[in-house]
Amino acid sequence: MFRRLLSIFFCDVLCIGEFCGRSRIERKMTSLNLKASDPESILSLLQDLADVPCNIVQQKLNSYLQSATESKVVFLAPILVETEEMVIHVVGEKILERELRFPVLNHVLHKAVRHRRSVTANATELDQELLHHLHSVVNPVPDLFLCIPVQHPVQPHIALVVCLVNCADRDNAEYMCTKMVQECFKYCLGLLLSTLKCQEETRLKLQCQDLLAVSRKLFTHLGDLSDLLREIMAEARKLTNAERCSLFLLDPEQQDLVAKVFDGVSTRDVSNNSKHHTGQQSVKEMRIARGQGIAGHVASSGKLLNIRNAYDHPLFYRGIDEVTGFKTRNILCFPIRDENGIIGVAQLCNKMNGLYFDVCDEEVATAFSIYCGISIMHSIVYKKIQDAQARNKLSNELMMYHMKQVEAESVQSLLNCRDDHSIKDFDKFHFSPRSVPYKHMPCYVFKMFKELGFIKHWRIKKTTLARFILFVKKGYRDAPYHNWVHAFSVAHFAYLLIVNLKLIEDGYITPLQGLAFLVSCLCHDIDHRGTNNSFQTKCGTVLASLYSSEGSVMERHHLAQSMCILNTDGCNIFESLSSEEYSEVLDLLRNNILSTDLASHFRTAEQQREMILAGYNKDDPTQRKLLLAMFMTCCDLSDQTKTWRVTKKTAEQIYDEFFSQGDLEKSMGTAPIEMMDRERASIPDLQVQFITNLALPLFRNLADLFPAAEPLVEVINNNREVWKLARNLFQEYSQNGTKSMDILLDPTLEDEVLKAFKQCAGIEDEQSSEIGVNIEKDIAGQSHEIISKSFETT
Repeated sequence: MFRRLLSIFFCDVLCIGEFCGRSRIERKMTSLNLKASDPESILSLLQDLADVPCNIVQQKLNSYLQSATESKVVFLAPILVETEEMVIHVVGEKILERELRFPVLNHVLHKAVRHRRSVTANATELDQELLHHLHSVVNPVPDLFLCIPVQHPVQPHIALVVCLVNCADRDNAEYMCTKMVQECFKYCLGLLLSTLKCQEETRLKLQCQDLLAVSRKLFTHLGDLSDLLREIMAEARKLTNAERCSLFLLDPEQQDLVAKVFDGVSTRDVSNNSKHHTGQQSVKEMRIARGQGIAGHVASSGKLLNIRNAYDHPLFYRGIDEVTGFKTRNILCFPIRDENGIIGVAQLCNKMNGLYFDVCDEEVATAFSIYCGISIMHSIVYKKIQDAQARNKLSNELMMYHMKQVEAESVQSLLNCRDDHSIKDFDKFHFSPRSVPYKHMPCYVFKMFKELGFIKHWRIKKTTLARFILFVKKGYRDAPYHNWVHAFSVAHFAYLLIVNLKLIEDGYITPLQGLAFLVSCLCHDIDHRGTNNSFQTKCGTVLASLYSSEGSVMERHHLAQSMCILNTDGCNIFESLSSEEYSEVLDLLRNNILSTDLASHFRTAEQQREMILAGYNKDDPTQRKLLLAMFMTCCDLSDQTKTWRVTKKTAEQIYDEFFSQGDLEKSMGTAPIEMMDRERASIPDLQVQFITNLALPLFRNLADLFPAAEPLVEVINNNREVWKLARNLFQEYSQNGTKSMDILLDPTLEDEVLKAFKQCAGIEDEQSSEIGVNIEKDIAGQSHEIISKSFETT
C-alpha cells in the first residue's frame, strides 16, 4: 500500500504536464525504449540504496544507468569542492581497491564542468590508471564516452560528472541519456552526496588515526637520529604505498641537502657501483646542492612536487637509475619544516598500488611532514641534552680522577733537573725508550722538543712546555699498556723518524707539521680506559654516547682531552703561532690522532702503498696527509721494531689489558673474542698473524720510501720467526694445563725461546743473545696494540 502511494506521488511529480499530451521528443524516446520518467524503477532504486555504503550506492547507480541507457560501462566522478578534486570509487560494477583522485582543473572531465552541459570526449584523454580499470571491465575500450554534469540542488556548482561509455548510438541519444541521468539524480543525488561525505569523513578519521600511530612510533626513536630517519622513511613508504623513500636533511652551514640513504639504496652501495663504473672512491653520504634536482627544487621553493612521469620531468636526474638499475616511474617530493623553516626534504618513488601518487597521497604527505619536522627537531634537541649531560658527567669524572693540579714546584723541578739526560744511542732506532727511568721521561720529552729546534723556532716558553708535558703525563691512567710509558715510546719514535730520516730537512714535512707530529704522538692515547672502541659502544658508556655516531670513540676522546690541556692556563704551547698557523696545527693534531684508529689505517693502507709505488710528491697536500697518517701508525706500532726480549715484556702488558677486558665482558654475560679471552688465546699465533698482516706491510712501505728504515723490517721479520719458534714451547706448556698468559710470564721462557732460535739459525750464544735483544723486541708489544685497536674499531 505504502509503495503504491509513493508510486502515485512520483508519477505526479515527474509527469505533471507531460502525461496530458505526448510530445514529439517523448515519442522518440519511447521508440528507443528509453524512459526518462519511470517512477517504479526509481522508487525501487531508492529502496535498494537505503543503508548501504557509498561504494555500494555508486555500484547500484552505475548498474541502473548502464541498464537504462544501454551503456557498456558507467562510472561516477563526484567533485569535492573543498579540495577541488574528483574522486572515483567504482567503475561499472567494479569497486576499486584504491580510489582514484585527481584535480578538477586541466582534466578531460572538466570540460563538462566548465561548459555545464553534456560533452562527448575521447577515451584516450583519460588517465592511464582509469583506462587500466576500464580495460578490466570492457575490452576494447570504445573511443568516445559521454560526460554529463549534474548540478548541485542547492549550491551553484556541479556536484557530479556521470560518464557513459559506449551509450546508445541513435538519434537524440545524447539528449535522452542526459535527461535520464538528470531525472535519476534529481532524487538520488542527495543520498549519494551524504554517503560520500560520510565516507570522506571516515577516510579522514582513519588517516588521522594512522598519523597519530605514526607519531607515537616516531617519538619512541628520539634518542637516535639515525634510527628516527629510518623509521620516518619506513612509515612514509607505508602511508603512501611507495616503493622507496629518500630523506634529505638540510645542512645549514653548506646549504646542501645531505642523505645517507638515497632512493632506498645506501650511499655506500651507490658509490661502490659508481666506483665500479667510474673508478671513483666510495662516500659516506650524498650531497645535493639546494636548488639542484627535484629535491633541491622542493627545498628552495618549499612546495610539494608530484611528478607522474619522472623521465619526462626536466629536473629528474637519470644517473642514479643508470648506476643502480632501479627504474623510477613517479615521484612525490615534499618539504619538511620546523617552526623556523625548511629542515629537509622527503622523496617518495613509485606508487605500488597505482600508476602515480594522487591528491590523497599529497594530503597524507603534507600532514606527515609536520610530524617529521617536529620529531626531527626534538631528536636533535634531545641529542644536545644527552651530550650536555654526558659531558657534565665526564667532566665530573675527570675532575675526580685528576683532582690534583700540576704544581709550580713540579714545573720548576723539570726545568731545573740536574741529570745530564745523555743516555747512549737515544737517537738510534735500536734504542728502547722503555729503558728510560720513569721519573726522567718528562725531561727526555723536553729534550726532544729542544733538540728538534721546536722551542726556538716556534718561540715556545719553557715553563709552558714543561707544564704541558706534565699535564699530558697526568692525563694518562694506570692502564697496563695504554699509559704514559706507551705515550713516551710513541713520541720517541716520532723523534727518531724526524732525526734519522731527515723529514724536515729534506722537505717531507714542514716544521709546523713536525711540531704537530710530535705533539700528536705524545697525546694520542690520553685518558685511555684500558678498553677498546667496541667495548665502549657495546656498553653504552659516556664516551660512546658522545662520540659513537662519528666513529673512533676513544681517539675522539683523546683529541678532546688534548684540546682541554691546550686550553688550560699556562699550557698552550701553540700560543705564539699566527692565526693561520694555529688553525693548521689544530687540524693536523686532529687528523693525526684520529689516524691512530686502525680502522682509519686499513681504509688508507692501499692508497699509501699506491702513493709509494708511484713516487711520493712532496708538493701534494693529499699525499702529505697520507704520509703523516702512515708515520702515526708506525710510531704507534714502533714496539715491533725493538728486540724480542723487550717486545715480550710489552706483550705481557698488552695481554694483561686484553684479558682484563675479556674478564669484564664475561662478567657482563658477553663472550669475548679469542684475543680477549685468557682461556682461548694463543699468544704466539696472534703475534705472528699480527706481524704478517699489519706490522710488516706497514714498515715495508716505510722502508721502500726511506731505505734508512730497512733494518726495522729485518728486526720485525726476525721477531716473527722467534714467535713462530715460541709457538712450539707454548704448545708443550699448554699440554700441562698452563694458560697462555702464565706461559708468557714464565721467567724461563725467554732463554728457552732464544736458545731454540740460536739452534735453528746456527748462531753462537752471544750472537743469538744479541739478535734476541736487538732484533726481536717491539713486535710483540706493539703488535698487540694494533690487534687491540683493530678490534676496537671493528
